[in-house]
Amino acid sequence: MAGVSEDPKDPMSEAGQVPRGVRVVRGALAALSGLIAGLVALCVAELVSAAVRPEAGPVTAVGGAVIDRTPAAVKDFAVRNFGNDDKLVLQLGILALLALFAMAVGVASLRYRKVGPAAVLVFGAIGALAAVERPDGRVSDALPSVVGALVACAVLYLLAGRLAYRPSPDGDRGTDGAAADAAPVTPPGSFDRRGFVIAATAAAAVSAGAGVLGRRLNASGAAEAAASREAVALPAPSSTARPIPAGADLGVRGLSSFTTSNKDFYRVDTALVVPRVDANSWRLRIHGKGVSRPLTVSFQDLLRRELIERDITLTCVSNEVGGPYVGNARWIGVPLADLLAEAGVRPPSKGGPADQLVSRSVDGMTIGTPVDTVMDGRDAMLAVGMNGEPLPFDHGFPVRMVVPGLYGYVSACKWLEDLELTTFDDYDAYWVKRSWSREAPIKTQSRIDTPRPFASPKAGKVPVAGVAWAQHRGIERVEVRVDGGSWNPAKLAAEDSEDTWRQWLWEWPATSGSHTLEVRATDRDGNTQTDKRVGTVPNGATGWHSVVVAVD
Repeated sequence: MAGVSEDPKDPMSEAGQVPRGVRVVRGALAALSGLIAGLVALCVAELVSAAVRPEAGPVTAVGGAVIDRTPAAVKDFAVRNFGNDDKLVLQLGILALLALFAMAVGVASLRYRKVGPAAVLVFGAIGALAAVERPDGRVSDALPSVVGALVACAVLYLLAGRLAYRPSPDGDRGTDGAAADAAPVTPPGSFDRRGFVIAATAAAAVSAGAGVLGRRLNASGAAEAAASREAVALPAPSSTARPIPAGADLGVRGLSSFTTSNKDFYRVDTALVVPRVDANSWRLRIHGKGVSRPLTVSFQDLLRRELIERDITLTCVSNEVGGPYVGNARWIGVPLADLLAEAGVRPPSKGGPADQLVSRSVDGMTIGTPVDTVMDGRDAMLAVGMNGEPLPFDHGFPVRMVVPGLYGYVSACKWLEDLELTTFDDYDAYWVKRSWSREAPIKTQSRIDTPRPFASPKAGKVPVAGVAWAQHRGIERVEVRVDGGSWNPAKLAAEDSEDTWRQWLWEWPATSGSHTLEVRATDRDGNTQTDKRVGTVPNGATGWHSVVVAVD
């Protein structure tokens, strides 16, 4: 047919035949069709995940896979710059990339109608593979991504068909040149606009409904978990924490309070979706090398045991010098050493065959802790309460580990469900596989809380105050200096225990001008902070915290 493109998939695609405005509109609608197909994939996957489990959703699965494969330095950068919002930033980034991919696929479907759906299938396969290969992955976790991709393929193929050009018939002409067919001629660049609008609207509406339904179904499981937490009445501990001594909190404005509230306590983990575990169905298994009496205990079993209550400061290994990822709370839990001894475990120092305790979370996280450490008499526990209430979900409900003196990545497993005794030679836990040290005692550190960096205090007496910590060793001394001068001893707040941080205060006779304040601490073992600045990898940052201020 004269004037028609030789491409059989797009018979009116030659730019010279179709008005530019039509081509632009058709391209925009093609991109929109890709976005709609992407929406369909996510919403249908959300609905299917309600029948599998929320963690199997493609965004969560792909996000988890990204986290698992991200180099330690990049993770450290994300925690340092985005804090508790790092997971939200990752999810938004995934959605943004998905949107760009979907629009590109939609535009590609204009010319090659089968290529777009095929690309959607490939993307679905990536999501399925990511879900299955997660540490806690199951074969069934592939279903949301696969079903979502299949439905999105069908939708994209349908919408691409509505955008296909409809050839303009010339009609049959006689020998005298008169038109034999008087039917109206279709304008160049025509396509089924009405059909596209109807199909696109229907697809968007149905997928949105599926997404809302999936959300509600997933939320119902979370509601049951929330109800189980609300029903928890923490028993009175057999061994209570001693009262916080008078003078442990100096009450200086701008200084971190001695006890960190649950809402302000830092959260650093790899969970894109916070696990919502029903305490009624939760079980903990203790097994492995040297376990002569394997145990399986329920949440109620733990609550019926003798509980201890202690003030303990936790620190994340991702905390840079002067960073915010440290906090102090009052924990209630079951002594971990007693539970291990009941299972027949002996520490290696007493002839036990296992030197590593691997804790596993419901989301597949693994953390390796030295057996000798958790059984050396310190208040290591399986915590069930935090600051007088059941653990918040963000902090590990129903049960988490707390071990004074160790960074969280080798001790503080949240959403705990399994304890396995093994050896460091036989098994590398999650973070060890990613270049972090196998054992990581917390380093002696101190921080200036006030004045803040670039503050402008008035000349005269200025309170310089902060916190220092050396869990399970205790803080012996804190010193402050100005502009590289001599060190000045700070006043230490009353000590609660060697496992908690300690506030300090130095009254600075400030003079006008720009000044640099530095702080260092010394622990009870005689170790003074080094001035050598190193990053957090592989076992915690070192260096002196400093702030620059401009005194009026």
